[in-house]
Amino acid sequence: MLERDQQMNRQGPQALAPPWFEFFGFQLLHLLIDDDDSSIIGAIYEFRPSPSNCKHHSTQDAPKYVIAFRGTILNPHTLLQDFKSNTRLTINRLHTGSRFETANQAIENMFNEVGYSNNIWLAGHSLGSAIAMLLGKNMVVKKGILPKAFLFNPPFFSAPIEGIFTNEKLKDGIRIANSFVTAGTTRFVKGKQERAQSEDQFAALSRWAPYLFVNKEDHICCEYVGYFENREKMEKIGARRIGRVATQNSIGSLLWSPIRREESAEPLHLLPSANLNVNLSSSQNCIEAHKLQQWWWLDLHLESKLYQYL
Repeated sequence: MLERDQQMNRQGPQALAPPWFEFFGFQLLHLLIDDDDSSIIGAIYEFRPSPSNCKHHSTQDAPKYVIAFRGTILNPHTLLQDFKSNTRLTINRLHTGSRFETANQAIENMFNEVGYSNNIWLAGHSLGSAIAMLLGKNMVVKKGILPKAFLFNPPFFSAPIEGIFTNEKLKDGIRIANSFVTAGTTRFVKGKQERAQSEDQFAALSRWAPYLFVNKEDHICCEYVGYFENREKMEKIGARRIGRVATQNSIGSLLWSPIRREESAEPLHLLPSANLNVNLSSSQNCIEAHKLQQWWWLDLHLESKLYQYL
């Protein structure tokens, strides 16, 4: 909303973004600007509730700061840099882009100002959720901080089995077969020491369970549903170890890593734990299913489940 206000030159009372965050007791602290196209990619908000907010709503569990990132905007001003960031995301190089560097520096500046704290929340939609997820992973692994993260329609770059097929047995069969292939490929591509290191890093990350908001009809994020469900099914058929290896790796990354190992990171969508929230409400099409607006529908049919990597 902030970037759209900027593009449409909406200022003062005409701006649409301020009423949203001010209503919930937040004040805009910093804008995060893309160095290449000068667009607003995110913002840092500070929770400063008014006396009326404190009177009518509990603020005990509220964050002190929220860092939020926008998704892709189909506008000539932002389209090129958004496309570049999405391309980096697909090849596991989001961390090399200027947008992530800007976001990461903002986090470091926050730590320098307020110290290391779990009272900083992360949020994002689509591409923005990917940036927030990568920041969250780094905070867990490098600083031992477990930030709350609310990630809406986070990209999962894999065949959208959940969105393509309707037969549950067929979907299960495809995913189980893929798990065996992935585990076998992992053993072939990665050495014993590298596999052990990946296992340790994945286990360390398991303490963090970001809140994922996905729609089964959204081909960009729907496969998170199958990703977590398949891990449970692998345990039920007695293939727990294979399932654990498969959930830490992806075929695409394994085949790509020998070529660009020094530049690429692990696929962002590989998560040990998550609070998965699935929108079961019907959408007109996959485009509608990817929009942020769905998450404040009054008749939202939401199914939630905590998946933990143990």
